[in-house]
Amino acid sequence: MEKVPLRIKLQKAIYVVIDPFVKGLIKLGLTPNMVTMIGFVLNIGVAVIFIEGGERGNRGDLSYVGWAGALVLFAGLFDMLDGQVARLGKMSSSFGAMFDSVLDRYSELIMFLGICYYLIAHHYFFSSLFAFVAMIGSMMVSYTRARAEGLGIECKDGLMQRPERIVLIGVSAIACGIAGEYIGGDWKWYISGVKFHVLETMSIFTLPLTLMAVLTNITAINRLRSSKQAQDAKDALAKASKTSVLPLIIGGLLFAGIFSYKNGYAQQNALSANNRRVAIEPQDTFPIPRGNNKQLFYLQRTANTNTIVCELKYNNNGELDVDDPVHVFWIRYPEGGHKKELSYIQRIFAYGIKSQAQGKDSYKLHFVSYKKRPLYLMRSPKDNQFKVYATINNQQAVLSRIFIKVDGGTFWSPNVVYMEMKGVDEQTGKEIMQRFKP
Repeated sequence: MEKVPLRIKLQKAIYVVIDPFVKGLIKLGLTPNMVTMIGFVLNIGVAVIFIEGGERGNRGDLSYVGWAGALVLFAGLFDMLDGQVARLGKMSSSFGAMFDSVLDRYSELIMFLGICYYLIAHHYFFSSLFAFVAMIGSMMVSYTRARAEGLGIECKDGLMQRPERIVLIGVSAIACGIAGEYIGGDWKWYISGVKFHVLETMSIFTLPLTLMAVLTNITAINRLRSSKQAQDAKDALAKASKTSVLPLIIGGLLFAGIFSYKNGYAQQNALSANNRRVAIEPQDTFPIPRGNNKQLFYLQRTANTNTIVCELKYNNNGELDVDDPVHVFWIRYPEGGHKKELSYIQRIFAYGIKSQAQGKDSYKLHFVSYKKRPLYLMRSPKDNQFKVYATINNQQAVLSRIFIKVDGGTFWSPNVVYMEMKGVDEQTGKEIMQRFKP
């Protein structure tokens, strides 16, 4: 059995706890943007507590640090609440996703402003430098992901993403405040032969900040490197395609010149009229995965040409795996067209397929993120091969492609403009297509 990452376990547990509260917020009429704004205001409160501690507190009084840490965690809770309110309340929007991202950056910068102010006010000079470096790293972790995704490259790997940063700062600050209450804020640890103290109570807060300063910048640099590799592969693929198409373009231009010369001015006008067409749909320009006799259908989205492929899954005996008959994976065209397995989060929350046996050689399927349109894996009465059937425009058809047009939103709550299903009527061989709002 596959080991579930601790991060995912914690995320699921938190959602179980907060979902009833989220539903209560929806009933009260709160929108995702309102929840995001509440979190932003609370982070201003965090900065105010740190600044007050710097102005009114003394070096041995760490109660301000502890209370600020508690408010950091409470404010961080609203980072999860706004996304859940959008998802459960079906209030996703492109602007809402952008508003959330912008205020998250403001919230984090304001929080670090308070932390740096407190450390400088109480003469923790080196710790304040590490806090500033941690702030730089935190911003660059978010920026490299946003910039890469703007170029059509997925970039979600690495440590110290926003939830981890919030938990580390909040928990360490609370622990520092509690330790200051019980062992004293001016406790120091000396090593024999060393003139200055090695650690002190404040180190409970400042050492995690130092660790964050290192890990966030490593994460940002690693994201930059992986994005470079993906972009280089994408550019190489585009260059190769351009090189192979160039002779055809030249030949086409020569043919068009001869053809127009022979047929005169009237034929040129007809050709110009034919070229005035409506803009081509993006899905009609996407690559089509081929060359796999196990392939059932594929799924594409407007984000990029990365393609989800669903194929038959066989066991070691060469028989269909009755417990998990469909294998789902990526073909990452912008990165050279190589095959890549789904991540755990993608498989559990988005593109994984659940199957339920309906009888011999018959299975009911659905994506984990969408259950309204069931699919059926069965043997075709025409050629006895396994195929996936779907109801498209009130007709049963062999499913070939699903296309999803997305306009903003988040991973957890994308703003889907429409879903398009395309298949073939086995009896007539006619292609069937339907678009609908899921």
